[in-house]
Amino acid sequence: MSETLTTDLSWASAGELGAAMGAGRASAVDLTEAAIARIEARDGPINAVVVRDFAEARLAAKAADAALAKGERRPLLGVPMTVKESHNVGGLATTWGSPAFVNWIAPEDSVGVARLKAAGAVVLGKTNIPPFLSDWQSANPIYGQTRNPWNLERSPGGSSGGAAAAVASGMVPLEFGSDIGGSIRIPAAFCGIYGHKPSFNLIPQQGHAPPGVDGGGVELAVVGPLARTTDDLDLALTVLAGPSGLEAKGYRLDLPPARHAKLADYRVLVIDRHPAAELDEEIKAALHALAERLDGEGAEIAYASDLLPNLAHQHELYGQMLGTAMSRGGPPQPGAISAHEWMGLQDGQLALRRQWETLFERFDVVLAPAFGCVAFPHDLSENAGARTLMINGRHTPYFAQMAWAGLATLPNLPATVAPVGLTKEGLPIGVQIIGAYLEDRTTIGFAGLLEKAFGGFQRPPGY
Repeated sequence: MSETLTTDLSWASAGELGAAMGAGRASAVDLTEAAIARIEARDGPINAVVVRDFAEARLAAKAADAALAKGERRPLLGVPMTVKESHNVGGLATTWGSPAFVNWIAPEDSVGVARLKAAGAVVLGKTNIPPFLSDWQSANPIYGQTRNPWNLERSPGGSSGGAAAAVASGMVPLEFGSDIGGSIRIPAAFCGIYGHKPSFNLIPQQGHAPPGVDGGGVELAVVGPLARTTDDLDLALTVLAGPSGLEAKGYRLDLPPARHAKLADYRVLVIDRHPAAELDEEIKAALHALAERLDGEGAEIAYASDLLPNLAHQHELYGQMLGTAMSRGGPPQPGAISAHEWMGLQDGQLALRRQWETLFERFDVVLAPAFGCVAFPHDLSENAGARTLMINGRHTPYFAQMAWAGLATLPNLPATVAPVGLTKEGLPIGVQIIGAYLEDRTTIGFAGLLEKAFGGFQRPPGY
């Protein structure tokens, strides 16, 4: 393996790696070996890539090189990546971080993983999570604790924390996560990378469920990509999105393009407060600074609108639906509800979805925090309900921060997280870009315009 290869392409995007292989400047085998070497060199203190499948990855890389030599071109042909542990990969354990499932081996790939492999991706292994994907930290009794590459004493986020840490530390350019309570968006913000929560049901969930569960997807939940560039988010979305199984007989995906090609043409609503959750003043200042820069670019900026749904009511409804949705396949949960109560929650959800659709007739995107603080110190105390987060010098309830994720989750909206700066302590700050239902190209496209105008991913110190 050449020194030029390992140096020049170690931080390259998935798209850049694909272009290099297509042009004959790199081979899939060399890129895979370089990624394996980075994991082995960097992952010790981080503990992100907890399931390693290097032997199969080497075989896949050889097959990719053979395909390239024949002139084949696929979106991710030969590109090394990892996937979140909760995604089924045929032949590997899927535990969801629970010792109860430590011996459960996935019989086949999830739909998403199968699509990534069909596009040519070389899957190196799987990344760490909290038990049952139910924390904003990524530690479990099987694989231990994952740490943030920006500061090892801080959480990388959860539940796609291992995913974000692997991408941010340069081990891989692309990851495949999941999100119901900010599990893509919060790790992306904490680790200073890009993450996309797709519109609900845009990417099939089949094969992303607790072991032994094989049925309909979880309400509110989505699966989606994390990367260091917006181009890679868009590339992955193209590979992953679209109907599968029975629906694929008659449905074809035709996502609308981004609403605008210039920042000056965007109408932006900024949400900088929530009745249910605190927001750190440094994050609020970064959000306002971004809005001022957008204003300077000619965008239309508003800080309030009568069209915005009642956020307190939305948060209450979100909490009720979330608790029910996440109870499937996991430990018993309090507060079971009847079928008719569930139908009532769905009616309320639909009413809120209609309000958001009306709002997006007036605005193109909504900017909001991804979380109320930046990456926080590890806290693995057993009584999670008693945990607090220090925000603006005050102890605040840990799970109240679900409110920022719920802005997009309950109404099934797409949301892209983009890095927008660092705190005085040098920790990443991310912004959540929310768009209208099925307008995923708009939120990713807007993030891409921010990336080009103001800069994007920065390497963590020491990497």
